[in-house]
Amino acid sequence: MHIRIGLENGDENRSVAWALDFPGCFAYGADSSEALVRVVPAYLAYRSWIRHHGGLPGLPEDRELDVKLVESWNVYWIDEDFEKGPGKPYAVNAWFHEDWKPLTRAEGRRAAALLKWAREDLLAALAGLTAAELDAERPGERWSIRGIARHVANAEWWYLERLGLAGVERAALPEDVLERLAAVRARLLHVLPDLEGLDLVVGRNGEFWSPRKLIRRGLWHERDHTDHILKLRG
Repeated sequence: MHIRIGLENGDENRSVAWALDFPGCFAYGADSSEALVRVVPAYLAYRSWIRHHGGLPGLPEDRELDVKLVESWNVYWIDEDFEKGPGKPYAVNAWFHEDWKPLTRAEGRRAAALLKWAREDLLAALAGLTAAELDAERPGERWSIRGIARHVANAEWWYLERLGLAGVERAALPEDVLERLAAVRARLLHVLPDLEGLDLVVGRNGEFWSPRKLIRRGLWHERDHTDHILKLRG
């Protein structure tokens, strides 16, 4: 079985290999070749993660694995007038052909399970930390651990807002970080069933968004930052 890859080059000076059929599975590399080489280990770790949480059908076994690059995207930057060029403030991230496809009912149900497990992992990574540990500043880090968690909530709200589905202004979200995470996730899970089969593509600030891209980006972002927090915890 092929692991179909959409390759995104140039965001944060790296390449990301997105496993298009397995939301939440991705691999980084300094360049496209390195990212592709890391796909199989990333998939094996992803499969172990899913099995740890109870499992899902349709995951290929080791003997079936074959990485297939199906599309590449080079990130570019634009300004408020949609002019492209280096140094512009907004990065236009990957829009793959796959992102045009509406979510099926099965994919919506799978997304709900994956989101649940990713959130369990994030909350476990935060558990037991004191206020001082949550707010400690670390050399070379943009945010404290509490700041990272807040960023996860804000980004998920932003993904929903791209599709006009956020429900509230960001300023109306709870200030407490755990409550903010819960409120945004509740909104996502509330709208998710209505996204199944919905042919929705929206262009915002020079970038296309769809329910499939929302799920792809949301799962990646939460799992990536959960690993980040665990590394900071040591």
